[in-house]
Amino acid sequence: MQELHVTIDPAHADPAVQRLQEPLEAQLTSALQRAAGVIEHDYHGESVDEVSHRLLEITRASLHPDIADAWLPDEHELRRAAQSIVRDFH
Repeated sequence: MQELHVTIDPAHADPAVQRLQEPLEAQLTSALQRAAGVIEHDYHGESVDEVSHRLLEITRASLHPDIADAWLPDEHELRRAAQSIVRDFH
């Protein structure tokens, strides 16, 4: 599985997010890595789209609601992570 890391683009972040960028990135990365671990452990042949959707759901569920609502993940990165999970099991 690829190494997952969430990066916040400071150019598109408000000042509060810019001040908290490093801890927010760490929290988002940790939640995404946890979600990937859950899915890897419980993978039963789902499609890349299904895995991508589950990654997003599980990640958001483990975040504070305000952070989860504000987080707009890079869809291409989520899909690459999902593809990596699916590929590892085939």
